[in-house]
Amino acid sequence: MPTHNTPRLCFIGFGEAGQAIASGLRDTGIEAIAAWDTLFPADEGAGLRQAGQAMGARLANSAADAARGADIIISAVTAASSLEAARSVMPHLDGNPIYLDINSVSPGRKKETETLLGVKARYVDVAILAPIHPARHRTPVLLAGPHAAAVMPLLIDELEMRGAVAGGEVGQAAALKMIRSVMIKGIEALTLECFLAAKRYGIVDEVAASLKNNYPALDWTKVMNYNIERMASHGIRRADEMDQVAETLRELGVDPLMATATSARQREMGQIGKQPAVRQTLTDGGPAMLDAINSVKDRH
Repeated sequence: MPTHNTPRLCFIGFGEAGQAIASGLRDTGIEAIAAWDTLFPADEGAGLRQAGQAMGARLANSAADAARGADIIISAVTAASSLEAARSVMPHLDGNPIYLDINSVSPGRKKETETLLGVKARYVDVAILAPIHPARHRTPVLLAGPHAAAVMPLLIDELEMRGAVAGGEVGQAAALKMIRSVMIKGIEALTLECFLAAKRYGIVDEVAASLKNNYPALDWTKVMNYNIERMASHGIRRADEMDQVAETLRELGVDPLMATATSARQREMGQIGKQPAVRQTLTDGGPAMLDAINSVKDRH
């Protein structure tokens, strides 16, 4: 396998997305990968540190330490922390590195981040448009901003990534990501609400069969299991994203009634999904999963 001496990569935020992309890039031969996460110094960051060590990433002592000398900085933090992540590295940037903002935030937030970084970095608005596993760094991405067209060949040729350019204005990639999430995350929330009620009334199979009349291409039992598992495993992060979706809609003059309700349902399910009694049912799904979720809800 060929070894790359450059580019030197830095990850700010080392959760699921950061780890997946970093591990994929390591497998392609990229050696110079540094990582920083605000959880690294804390006990709850032990899993993040272990993941970095396992793949051979350099675990930095701070955002400044991680970013020092980097050619490409990948910001993969929580939605609420995206601007602060940029602030944490901005004073320490040199050499005009590429700054890939893959965070799920509104177009307005991405424009604000671009303005903050100014001439210190070549800022690129990046949207990840599919689950990060199993493709990892090859998950399709959409790029936008004045540097997107120039950066895309580097990502494809050097990092073996896949994607396309949405346009030359920061926010164009984020807008697609945010607006489509109204539907994607909203359908998840509706699926949960529908089938929890169906289970309580004892008509899960009947409801699934009835939905197939309207959507004959979908197996609603599989849709139910998949959507609810995603919410249980990632609902809190999805809720943070939906808060940014709501902000996007406000920026566009659309009242985010459905987006805000979806955020509440996603966040609730993310909390419920932490319960051991629920987690052990997620693999098999079906009635046992719905019973476990309803049981937790009844206790609260």
